[in-house]
Amino acid sequence: MGIISQDKRKKILIIRFSAIGDVVLTSPIIRVLKMSGYEVHYLVKRQFKSAIQNNQYIDKLFTLEEAGLKKRLRLEKYGMVIDLQNNLKSLKIRSGLSKDIKIVNKENLKKLVLVRAGLDLLNSEHIVDRYFKAIENTGVKNDGKGLDFYLSDDFKISLNKTEYSIEQAYIAWIIGASYPKKTLPSEHIIQTCNVLKIPVMLLGGVQDEKKGAYIVSTVIGKNVHNLCGKLSLEESAFMVKKASLVLSNDTGLMHIAAAYQKDIISFWGCTKPSLGMFPYKPGERSEEMISPSQKAPCSKLGNRCKSDKNGCIQHIQVNDIIFEIKKVLPEA
Repeated sequence: MGIISQDKRKKILIIRFSAIGDVVLTSPIIRVLKMSGYEVHYLVKRQFKSAIQNNQYIDKLFTLEEAGLKKRLRLEKYGMVIDLQNNLKSLKIRSGLSKDIKIVNKENLKKLVLVRAGLDLLNSEHIVDRYFKAIENTGVKNDGKGLDFYLSDDFKISLNKTEYSIEQAYIAWIIGASYPKKTLPSEHIIQTCNVLKIPVMLLGGVQDEKKGAYIVSTVIGKNVHNLCGKLSLEESAFMVKKASLVLSNDTGLMHIAAAYQKDIISFWGCTKPSLGMFPYKPGERSEEMISPSQKAPCSKLGNRCKSDKNGCIQHIQVNDIIFEIKKVLPEA
């Protein structure tokens, strides 16, 4: 990967509005462009800014909601714009910003064929690899170093939020996701935690707080702690980073766990790894647990299920989850 001389240095704008996981998955392309001598600017929705704001390879960060955004972007005189969102809104934004526009192919037709017909024309290609295809004629290549997620320089976590010493071993269990049919049922988590000896930290957003409280109140013993809705994204990322093992649905924190190369046991129901959003270069003992009742994805987003009104993810067996945990952490 050759370094571009300073007099030929280009200023680049990368566009990816949402969501947390999708933004984190752009981090390899940010890193290699910066390391190749480019000045890297980034545009994201304000609500997902925390997923990228501490990235050390970004020179300037814009949010979609800023006043006079288009005028400010035009003043930057970009040598290249890389649209990794590729929708109507990003089309309007990128128009007129540069003569050199790179656009990711989201492979929506192939995804539709996979969901509707079960025919995998994607060949399990990861979205990160699709991002790099968008810039393949620049000569910049994937460095194979995986994802990045950085905490702020002054980051601190209030330990009383955890009710547990994070210096000891624990499992981080990410119980939420963007749609209910992508989430492992509470009873699966309860039955698993009843068997575990190691403490479990439940992570998720405010919308997962009641689910977390129910799990804690139902589990036998006191080794499960509900942190859902109590932590910022940075604090949740820190808890994932320190965990001995991460259990997760298909959601943003799963990709942050992969950025820290954690061993991840991920659960797949209405979405499947074949869509290309599986953990990217996680720990070597990671495992993808896929619902046995439905081989192909039920829907692109995981909001609909083909085989069960409650979601096919519930057909993952508790005994299999425990088996996979014990493979990584025999002491659990």
